[in-house]
Amino acid sequence: MAYLLSQEIEVWYIIPAIRKELARLLTKKYELSYEKAGNILGISKAAISQYLSNKRANKIKLSNETKIEVEKSAKIVFENPKMAVTEMQKILKFMKDSKSSCEVCKKYNKEVLKYCNADPKHMGA
Repeated sequence: MAYLLSQEIEVWYIIPAIRKELARLLTKKYELSYEKAGNILGISKAAISQYLSNKRANKIKLSNETKIEVEKSAKIVFENPKMAVTEMQKILKFMKDSKSSCEVCKKYNKEVLKYCNADPKHMGA
């Protein structure tokens, strides 16, 4: 049976969910325009609009712990837009370390769990 690589899970599900939350914070909390938020995140203002209207990145929900990390990163990115990629990487690492990203694999890619370094007992697989 074919399965998705962990990087594919990140690209198709996790990174869009993080961008969606960052877009929400940058436009609502920090009152940036869709265009400015898009420039910071490296995406179009149309993509920002789609994130905020739930037309994009609505397949997974970030954990409360991850949302707290995203909120910290949003403040850093708002103050220094050049940190956007670094902050995204930091959030991805947090999600891997806390096994939050495993929950996405569990939902969309259960077969890959036996090949990754996650503890299957922890995952309920």
